[in-house]
Amino acid sequence: MNTAFRSRLVVLGLDGLPFSTAVRLCREGRLPNLARLALSPRACPIQAELPELSPVNWTSFFTAAGPEEHGIFGFTSLDPHSYALRFADATQIRVRTIFDRLGERGLSSRIVNLPNMYPAKPLKGMLVAGFTAPELSRAVYPPFLAHQLRDRGYLLEADTDRGGHDPRYLLESLESTLRGRRAALDLLWPDQAWDLFVLVLTETDRLGHFLFPALEDEHHPWREPCLDFLTKWDALIGEVLERFADLPEPKRLMVLADHGFAGLIAETDLNAWLKQQGLLALGRAPDNEWDCRHITRQTLAFALDPGRIYLHTPRFVRGRLSESRAEALRETLRQALLSLTWQETPVMQAVFHGRKLYPGADSPLVPDLVCLPRPGFSLRAKFNATKVFDKAHRQGCHTAHNAFFFDSAGSIPQRVRDVGREVLHFFQADAPLILVRNHFETQT
Repeated sequence: MNTAFRSRLVVLGLDGLPFSTAVRLCREGRLPNLARLALSPRACPIQAELPELSPVNWTSFFTAAGPEEHGIFGFTSLDPHSYALRFADATQIRVRTIFDRLGERGLSSRIVNLPNMYPAKPLKGMLVAGFTAPELSRAVYPPFLAHQLRDRGYLLEADTDRGGHDPRYLLESLESTLRGRRAALDLLWPDQAWDLFVLVLTETDRLGHFLFPALEDEHHPWREPCLDFLTKWDALIGEVLERFADLPEPKRLMVLADHGFAGLIAETDLNAWLKQQGLLALGRAPDNEWDCRHITRQTLAFALDPGRIYLHTPRFVRGRLSESRAEALRETLRQALLSLTWQETPVMQAVFHGRKLYPGADSPLVPDLVCLPRPGFSLRAKFNATKVFDKAHRQGCHTAHNAFFFDSAGSIPQRVRDVGREVLHFFQADAPLILVRNHFETQT
């Protein structure tokens, strides 16, 4: 195929990169390649989708839709019959992806490390799925990519279990995954037999969770090691920019983060709070933080990460809360959550009614309330939590505002789903979404 006259779009994902942090570091002269983007008038902050999580936001990008359409409302979903908790993955997405829609027009996509694309399914192009892919063989399409990536030392994810307690090991592990992203770029880019290329660098998110204060405080003991790592990360950004510069016209580059970051003030566990209010009852002690199998008939409300409140109505098999009582409880809970404080500081910036936040949603997985915390407060929903407020080994948490964005064409999207719509518009592939059903919904 003659590739010289095809329109090309490159999307570089910088997971969790705050716009303000990027600008400040670039003005210090530390990251010259990022500075070519961050200090441009074509860079701006955008809003994350709510909740401000990677599965929700990256799915919003690659479906060009919000949670009310694509059906991903958090890291997890709860089966209303068995009360089993299931982690979000690509099988639960209710609409076609932008890659499916481009493929129907004969356009090819190459995708590296895009969250919530696991398990990989066939598409016109090549795919290396990202977080939370547990194993490489089912994270790639076509299947032969797994062998080629293993030979190049590709790692799906850094070891944050150990790295969360050992900053030096975390930085070494992030360097290993960064080398793998470069290897995948070298493998999938050169033939240029693609129309859309997506590369996501999730290393900034991992750095933010465990070492964000080092990026903000020039006197932090881990500041220089973090900036040394970011120098290597910046070099890979430079490689992408140089490859993009060598592409023939017409072409377009977009760079985005899925959410922002802030230093952690405190973790706030909503299930511990609901237990204190007498609204959540468990029949026995959970085996772990995710074990919600023992929610009893006496339960009136429970939470799922990272701030989704569900009223225990008959949409759940053990739910006994009537719709009339649920309406009153919903507003009572909303006001109580808005009044929740930590050391006299309000925890919540806003608490939304789920049906108003996600207009038109018909999924049974839509939460009744969605909490937006103030920057610095991380909302949790552990079923074995006993304390409402805690501060674990994490040092940074997501924010819904201040996510990084750049577009060589100068667009200014309001939120992450709009970036996916810009991709479709570039390729003149705008079309209505087609709804599909996942397993939990067909059983309801």
